[in-house]
Amino acid sequence: MNLRSLKVFVLVMEEGTLARAAAAMHLSQSAASRLLQLLEDEFDISLFKRDKKRLVPTAEAERFYQEALRILSQIEALPEFARQIQSGVPEPFRIIAQSRIVNGLVLPAIAALENRIKDQPIKLEIHRRRDLGRRMMNDRFDVGISALPLPIDRPAPIRLGSAPLKIAISKEHPLAGRSVLRPRDIVAVPYIALDDTTVIRRIVDQELTAMGVQLDVAHEVSLGSAAYRLVQRGLGFTFADPVALDPELEPQVRLIDWEPRMEIEFGFFAPSRDSKPELTAAFESALRQVFAERCAAV
Repeated sequence: MNLRSLKVFVLVMEEGTLARAAAAMHLSQSAASRLLQLLEDEFDISLFKRDKKRLVPTAEAERFYQEALRILSQIEALPEFARQIQSGVPEPFRIIAQSRIVNGLVLPAIAALENRIKDQPIKLEIHRRRDLGRRMMNDRFDVGISALPLPIDRPAPIRLGSAPLKIAISKEHPLAGRSVLRPRDIVAVPYIALDDTTVIRRIVDQELTAMGVQLDVAHEVSLGSAAYRLVQRGLGFTFADPVALDPELEPQVRLIDWEPRMEIEFGFFAPSRDSKPELTAAFESALRQVFAERCAAV
């Protein structure tokens, strides 16, 4: 297999044109086109439809792209892996995590792992959920943690559990003393919504629509951490779960039960439990412990 052909294909998929892919590899367009043709000939597959000067990816190209990314990322990681071997330092335990659960779940679990297994290097990569699936499909890692579902076909998720969605509101707000809030209680309070790419927003919109309730969005953000800080400053309320709320905000932000009950699922992905069985088992145990504690604390 010609790796340059594979790289041209990936760049065309990402850059959108053969010209930009060729420029990124410092090739002429004709040379890049020949490499692309070699790839199609080698695997007897049609990757693009030629539409005048445009290359339109086929359905086969979309599937082939994921595997090509995986292969290239593994090859690109080889120099670092070789340096790791030469250094004599233990290989890091690689964790990929969704950004919204890092402070509340992942970092406490890493601290718990350190208490159990000393001097183990950790490599933590943090991504937004919309990018997490691709990273998991195309990168080397030991454990990935995210809200579910995550649109990847492998590895299969291992369920951590479900956390209730609650109303996050400033402790200075008049409603902060309530034990339960319902739609009629918050219609006059500014709603700080997550955008519609997030799991929480989709769950909330679906449930509110089923109830015939409409909440007017006062502010919209793409990150839960931003929503919680707006809540902290008294700008309104948002929907949050106890796993995602930053522990440092707990003195200023109250989580109140919401009726009707809504839940969000969490899980982790372990592509190869056999490669580091002791570490994977210890980290899974730490994750489950922290998850249970966070859900029971509110």
